[in-house]
Amino acid sequence: MTTKGTVVVTGGAGFLGSHLVPALLAEGYAVHVVDTLVAGKRENVPPEATLHEIDVRDTQALGNLFASLGDVAGLFHLAALPRVQFSIDHIEEAHDVNVNGTLSVLLAARDAHVGRVVYSASSAAYGDQTVLPFVETQLPNPLSPYAIHKYIGEQYCKNFSLHYGLPTVSLRYFNIYGPNADPNGPYAQAIIKFIDQRKRGVPITITGDGEQTRDSVHVRDVVRANILALTSPKVGHGEMMNIGSGKDCTINAIADMIGGERVYITPRVEPRHHRANVERAKELLGWEPTIALADGIAELKALHHIA
Repeated sequence: MTTKGTVVVTGGAGFLGSHLVPALLAEGYAVHVVDTLVAGKRENVPPEATLHEIDVRDTQALGNLFASLGDVAGLFHLAALPRVQFSIDHIEEAHDVNVNGTLSVLLAARDAHVGRVVYSASSAAYGDQTVLPFVETQLPNPLSPYAIHKYIGEQYCKNFSLHYGLPTVSLRYFNIYGPNADPNGPYAQAIIKFIDQRKRGVPITITGDGEQTRDSVHVRDVVRANILALTSPKVGHGEMMNIGSGKDCTINAIADMIGGERVYITPRVEPRHHRANVERAKELLGWEPTIALADGIAELKALHHIA
């Protein structure tokens, strides 16, 4: 069967991958997933995709895979150890996977002449900012090793485009939520944790006063951004852009939408406010978010049978 081409998704057995891989298959791509299954789940990989249990730090194994596939139209680099606290407590391991792993992926992609690399960057690079919304021209202020790692990754992507001619584009995700998210997983955000607590009949746990704000973007909108980033003729030279909803909401307001009792615990070190300017993504990708937070939360409540 003729396909649009072959693509590789690192970390494709995780939360975002569980949505991106089926979407790529539906678009007509032949999809190969690279995942160690340490955090990802085998059941997240559709049978129509091919799973390769390869560590992204193994440049040789990646190179061998790319060579066996022939022309690789695109590489989506999702794989990471994304827990902020983990990156603080296990700084060397997190750095090795997140920074050296990204460098390894880029080296293998460069040598295989991959058509384009779409890198999963993070809004964590902004840290605390005095001006909202966050715009790509603001100076980064990362507050954790994880945030530093993701920022280094996007800079590496830019440099690989500049010096080696490898087409790259980086997407700075804001808080991704949606079906399949693991409340105990590395990408667990307040929404899915609150849904899980409500489902289990325990109080929703809010850090600090709950008046901190977050920009939450639905996973299906993020998937569309990834696919557009692969195909848009306006990117491929190391561009970086925000992928968020463009709206912020307090944690208390999110808890109100989900319902149930709540308790407040000690605040943690985190940005106070969080909102994306998405004009660059609109301009370069023709992308904008389509799923309102209230609708996304209502869908999750229905999926989890929460009244």
